Amino acid sequence: MNKENKLPRHKSVYLLPNLLTTTSLFIGFLGLTWAIQGDYVSCALCILASCVFDGLDGKVARMTGTTSEFGVQLDSLADLVAFGVVPSIMAYLWMLDGYGRLGLMAAFLFMACGALRLARFNVQAATGSKKHFIGLPIPAAACSLATLVLFSEYIPAEYAQSILPISTLVLVYVLSFFMVSTIRFYSFKEFSAFKAHPFSWMVTAILVFSLVASRPKILGFVIFLGYLISGPVYTIFLLSRRGKRLLRDSSKEELG
Repeated sequence: MNKENKLPRHKSVYLLPNLLTTTSLFIGFLGLTWAIQGDYVSCALCILASCVFDGLDGKVARMTGTTSEFGVQLDSLADLVAFGVVPSIMAYLWMLDGYGRLGLMAAFLFMACGALRLARFNVQAATGSKKHFIGLPIPAAACSLATLVLFSEYIPAEYAQSILPISTLVLVYVLSFFMVSTIRFYSFKEFSAFKAHPFSWMVTAILVFSLVASRPKILGFVIFLGYLISGPVYTIFLLSRRGKRLLRDSSKEELG
């Protein structure tokens, strides 16, 4: 009797990843309402919270063996709202509305490029490299804008009124371009280096966590800004050098 009533493991837990995805979607919707009300700090915190749940749903699905095509599509739709619509509306109402059509197009471009980035990721997910993302992931782009909102309170008022609007406009265009570019960004999905030196990485992680906890609004923006810079640096310098070295080696083999 117990065996008949007991559901298979995958039947009893398959809702959990989708529930986490829906939670991310709800938090994004909540952030959108706060952006419309002018509470941009709360909206930025909602974007960051959505990013946490977005990372959890995929890990839970893989751990429980409940990955499905339905979950993949639901996750993409939730990401488009939480990391595409919400940050674009937040940025426009916060700083871009003063630029008129230029600011409006910047906000729309961010959302449109985010949709294109998600579509390309879904198509290339099965064949692409797990070590790097091709183009900036949309959660990282959204969190960059969210941490900028939190960081802005440390900018002196006399500079904020002149520098912050143009900086936000430029950042939105840069993020939009990065999302649809072929720049490689590290995915943090392969942990071979962590397994080789677990103690060193554990100490580093503790130090980074302590620093971020001490000044989260400042260091959060610095970390995401550093991630943005790391993509072009890796693509331009490391990959180009590696390509030149491979071309040189192949030329030597042909001559030999």
